[in-house]
Amino acid sequence: MKKNVSLLVAVCVLISLFAAACSPSPDGKGQVNVYNWGEYIDKEVLSIFEEETGIKINYFEYDSNESLYSLLMLGSADIDVIIPSDYMVARLIDEDMLEPLDFSNIPNFSLIDSRYKGLEYDSNDAYSVAYMAGTVGLIYNSAMIDDEITSWGALFDEQYSGQILMFDNPRDAFGIALKYLGYSQNTENEDEIYEAYDLLLTQKPILQAYVMDQIFDKLESGEAAIGPYYAGDYLFMAESNEDLVFVRPEEGSNFFVDAMCIPKGAKNKTNAEIFIDFMCRTDIALMNMEEIYYASANYEAAEEFSAQLDDGEYEIMFASEAVLADCDVFIHLPANILELYNRLWTDVKK
Repeated sequence: MKKNVSLLVAVCVLISLFAAACSPSPDGKGQVNVYNWGEYIDKEVLSIFEEETGIKINYFEYDSNESLYSLLMLGSADIDVIIPSDYMVARLIDEDMLEPLDFSNIPNFSLIDSRYKGLEYDSNDAYSVAYMAGTVGLIYNSAMIDDEITSWGALFDEQYSGQILMFDNPRDAFGIALKYLGYSQNTENEDEIYEAYDLLLTQKPILQAYVMDQIFDKLESGEAAIGPYYAGDYLFMAESNEDLVFVRPEEGSNFFVDAMCIPKGAKNKTNAEIFIDFMCRTDIALMNMEEIYYASANYEAAEEFSAQLDDGEYEIMFASEAVLADCDVFIHLPANILELYNRLWTDVKK
């Protein structure tokens, strides 16, 4: 049922994109159709881009890498810029679903920190430009939970029954279960995957909900007590709910890099590259960091913004090397392993 709803949403977005593509830019410089995570940009930069370039932006949002992939499978000709995470970038490259970038249109690529270049998901930097990076952790409400939470095990603890949220996608959900069990989030060992599956089955009855972007609202409002979410969002949530606590579990976590790409067959490729270059600019990267609290890949913006943070905020936003040593970066897995994850996840969600 959930899959059908997601498909319907994707179809509606495609219809919207088609309608937008048929609406010419008033100044004749064309348009660009951008698809991004929810709450992952300062919307003011979209207006600045239009004013500076004369290019019209049609802007849409998605809530997971998997929903983005489903949308692309339906047809990507009217989608010009996407911002998938590392492992999904690798999958899209492997399946020939991305356009190689013309870096003569992206001179601000020089401002991207070297730590975000040549990464495994796109080792030749041919198809992607890093946007933001961060980590996943646990967020819990200290007014609702008396204990100090240090482990992913809290998500599987019956004493919090009815107050637990879980990511609503197979890679993240299995990743958390695997990490708690002491395994790699990129395991291809079927015994380990089935052990994680059994753990997720035992968790299901004590969950309040499987959710994605709604985790933000549910934890911020106190509707739920604990759930996994992103470090950058926590800093924003904590401004309105001081009872929220962020912790990177002792078993380790996930470190991610989201990158800007152009889908295969995009109709507005040059405009897409102009947009990517604009997003790499230091002033624009700073605006986005100030809005969403993630670590920009632009080294000038990251250095300037980090100077404004106290020690606690800095540690959450810019994870130390010691923290990152315990984190996995999701990688693209073989098709048979992905099929196993997806099949087991469908069974969990029945």
